[in-house]
Amino acid sequence: MVKHIDPRAGFTIIEVVMVAVLIGLVAVIALPRINVTRYQIDSGMRSLGSGMQAAQRRAISRQHDIIVFFDVNNQIVRVHEDRDNNGQVDTGELIRALPIGDKVVLGRGNAPAHPIGAGPVTFTKQISNIPAVTFHRNGAASEQGGVYMTSRRALNTGAHPEDTRLLEIERATGRVSWHRYTGSAWEREF
Repeated sequence: MVKHIDPRAGFTIIEVVMVAVLIGLVAVIALPRINVTRYQIDSGMRSLGSGMQAAQRRAISRQHDIIVFFDVNNQIVRVHEDRDNNGQVDTGELIRALPIGDKVVLGRGNAPAHPIGAGPVTFTKQISNIPAVTFHRNGAASEQGGVYMTSRRALNTGAHPEDTRLLEIERATGRVSWHRYTGSAWEREF
């Protein structure tokens, strides 16, 4: 049995245009409500946090110190493989940068300080006047501390405290945990 297709079956151009207009209206209403900045900051936080975890694992697997520098002035995070464990950058030792993401900066903005500390980087160890944390070959960190990240808009305007995130590193285990400021309190993400 052969089935014939009705040439009038399908959609008219008017129906297609009406659907396109409705999709456009929904998009115009919904898009301003999407907080793209939140996703950019979360992505930067996860990227830096993953880089910190990788640095800790590398210290364990390579059996030498890995130093992470937080250059707040230049908005760069550097990872240094300190092969001779002398706490200095020597010729031939690998240094690489960790991305922190577009529109994301190291800093706290106007969010209240977490109990870990108030500065953009709370580690007290400094190498060449740049705050740093060292992951040792047993996985431990040189000290307890954290790094705040926020949006450029929060840092420049003094508004949007909910844009601020914190990466905290435990000293004994070198474990990295994520925190988010909700606008009223700090909440641990994981």
